[in-house]
Amino acid sequence: MDALAELRTTYKLDTLDTRFTNPSSIPYKTVIEARNDETASTERASKWNDRPQSALWNTPEFIVYRIVVGMTIAAIFWIGYQASRTDDPRYPKYEPWLSEGWVPGRKIDISDPQYNTFRVNLPYMAALLVFHPLLRRLYNSIVYPVKSCGETSRPTLEEADQRLNQRASFDFGFALIYLVALHGVSAFKVLAILYLNYQVATKLPRKYVPAATWIFNVGVLFANDLGSGYRFEYLASLVSSPATGESLPESGGTLIAWGQWLDSYGGLMGRWEILFNITILRLISFNLDYYWSLDRRSYSPIEKKQLDPSSLSERDRVSIPAQAKDFSLRNYVAYVIYAPLYLTGPIITFNDFISQARYKPASIETSRIIRYAVRLALTLLAMEVALHFDYVQAISKAEPVWGEYTAAQLCTLSYFNLHMIWLKLLLPWRLFRLWSLVDGIDPPENMIRCVSNNWSTLAFWRSWHRSFYRWSIRYIYVPLGGSSFRTGKDAARSVLTYILVFTFVALWHDIQMNLLIWGWLIVFFMLPEMMAGLLFPRRKWETRPTAYRMICCIGAVFNIFMMMTANLVGFAFGIDGLKSIVASIFQHYMGWVFMVGAWLSFFAGVQVMFEGRENEIRQGINIKC
Repeated sequence: MDALAELRTTYKLDTLDTRFTNPSSIPYKTVIEARNDETASTERASKWNDRPQSALWNTPEFIVYRIVVGMTIAAIFWIGYQASRTDDPRYPKYEPWLSEGWVPGRKIDISDPQYNTFRVNLPYMAALLVFHPLLRRLYNSIVYPVKSCGETSRPTLEEADQRLNQRASFDFGFALIYLVALHGVSAFKVLAILYLNYQVATKLPRKYVPAATWIFNVGVLFANDLGSGYRFEYLASLVSSPATGESLPESGGTLIAWGQWLDSYGGLMGRWEILFNITILRLISFNLDYYWSLDRRSYSPIEKKQLDPSSLSERDRVSIPAQAKDFSLRNYVAYVIYAPLYLTGPIITFNDFISQARYKPASIETSRIIRYAVRLALTLLAMEVALHFDYVQAISKAEPVWGEYTAAQLCTLSYFNLHMIWLKLLLPWRLFRLWSLVDGIDPPENMIRCVSNNWSTLAFWRSWHRSFYRWSIRYIYVPLGGSSFRTGKDAARSVLTYILVFTFVALWHDIQMNLLIWGWLIVFFMLPEMMAGLLFPRRKWETRPTAYRMICCIGAVFNIFMMMTANLVGFAFGIDGLKSIVASIFQHYMGWVFMVGAWLSFFAGVQVMFEGRENEIRQGINIKC
């Protein structure tokens, strides 16, 4: 029973991130003191739960829903497994995409290059997760010792500044070594971009900084894509290119040879531009946080609000600007190339990073980090087992004739494809966040819920790559004026805001038409949900909660189908592939029968999701996702 209780604790939202279970306006020290306080939990519950409702889990209605969901999950796994059997006549076509597995009698589908890269490098990343924090401890004790005030004492301002200098100096030095190890001579390309961006923020007249920041960084996105990382051989050929019809001068050939030689020293990741998009977000964060800090140079928000700088809430850490001296080139490089978060994130703002570097966040707790690591290991195990029994990615890469599959198989394979996408992103995000937690920095968790535990387009966007969502809100959505649907003019402006946000999001992921269409589809599918919220406000249905729940559930099932469509277009099959799958599903009447069954299964699943959210609200948790 103790082991079961511990497992349940591992899967609590608080294990993932204290931000999910406590308001962002409350300092973490207060959170820790009140975490096991039943009175505080009850008070939070009464604050959020203005619609008290008893649990419905054991009612006949929800017993039926739970049975349907259980049968659906079993059927999905069985159908996916049946389509991936070795005796299936289509198996030889996609077998070349499979690799030897560790489950007896089964191969593994690691045909996705992103997950395969993660899997191959996992031992090295795990070793770095241990080595980097130990090296910091050695540096702190020998090279840059700082007097500690103890765990319970409040550090003085001088001690806090010393801690910041200690961490930033180590992060700066390690960043330079890390860049060279990863990218070889291309590290100088990265540093050149960083330097130019720093000059944009600190040298231009203040009024030009926001526009120049966006133009420069979006331009870098396009330039990186078009220039393929600015290979030295390509740059040399441009410089030494002779006039048409003339032979290449000897000096030009030598220059190209030098370019090829330099390109051969590309480090562990020669194609640095592939993952540089995440760095772009930190460049923008630094510039805009610096720009906004100039408005508050005449006073200290911490002194004005009489706040304890060692116990700031997350909202204050993000919104209160760092000190003027903190916007130095050293701190800038330490932040942008912070090793645990450099490659994939999660994303943390500059203000928050500096605040946590100055004062250790109270949310860094050993017991919670251990539970987080255990949860990561169990997630990795789930991914590995799924890839041994459902070969959805290999099937899609082998250019199948979708008409050869039944409607049930087509829908199940598409559904599994979305889960594989979710898991292959979840694992590196959590691994690198675990590294950051072990190192003493607490960035936001990127994934809140399983991809199957979402029904709202808006909530799905909030919970998928959550740190990017929060970044987009702070640096794009709010500066553009947010959204309001009170008048037609406000609605049109709000729709334009969403289009601009998701256009940037799509371009940031990759400059491809499929992703642009994905971004615009997300906006298009948000509109019905927003309109439904206006037409069916909850306050008008307070006397008929069951009827309101049924109406919301019907809309939620529609949303699920639309979100699946958008994500399959953007990240899996593209428009043509999706058209082929849909045509194959509905080419026979059994496809229609299956879709009715799928709709009923989603209906039961959404009802279970609704009650799960209500259960969280009864505990005082309301994360709106």
